Amino acid sequence: MSSREQRSRYSQIKEKWPELFVNRPDASYQILDSPELVAEAESAEEENLRGRGMPAAWSLTGVVYEDPYLIVLRDAVRRPDGSMGTYVRTMPASGFAGVAVLPLCGGKIVLLRHFRHATRNWHLEIPRGYGEVGVSATDQAAQELREEIEADITSLVHLGPFHSNTGTATDQVELFLAEISTPGAPQRAEGIGGIEFRTPYQVAQLIRGDAGPGPLTPITDSFTMGAFTRAWLRGLLPGLSAP
Repeated sequence: MSSREQRSRYSQIKEKWPELFVNRPDASYQILDSPELVAEAESAEEENLRGRGMPAAWSLTGVVYEDPYLIVLRDAVRRPDGSMGTYVRTMPASGFAGVAVLPLCGGKIVLLRHFRHATRNWHLEIPRGYGEVGVSATDQAAQELREEIEADITSLVHLGPFHSNTGTATDQVELFLAEISTPGAPQRAEGIGGIEFRTPYQVAQLIRGDAGPGPLTPITDSFTMGAFTRAWLRGLLPGLSAP
């Protein structure tokens, strides 16, 4: 993709999701839009990169990568100290980051033993998935549970929004706590190796980093930690009182 194409696609993204490009009066990083300021920011970043022995192409702004799941933007910015440069961030291709659901079944938390390509490792985590255009967060939560562990929701509590990486990602995931029916078979085609049932106290130990049975400890998945913490603080976890 040429630099002109990168900027053209960037303009399309900005028009479709303008909320991602708002410059608040108190914003430390101001997104630059005029061609003159964008060029100045790219030039400043190019000089910085050359001085560090890095490719000058990394200074070009716009949409620098895109596939069916992920878009990578490089913005021209004015930094808190007044200098100019660029800043990379990612966003879901659909514009909807999705949901993560903490499932309860018979008083126990249902966890997935999931192999993740990014870390090249197995993780204990809760079901989650990308958002889809035209699908509400509550419907998405039900869909993920049916697809990943063949379970239906009997009750659902919204735990609020969650950002897994505020430094580089725009993603805002909606967290839920769900009472579910007995799970069926896991979705092995997506790398789910099995389902585990743990008490809230056991999950708290794994999040704290205590040793547990098997090689899948501690729990390090941010979505699992976030949903568990929200549910715990609201007093929604059986046998684990709120602090």
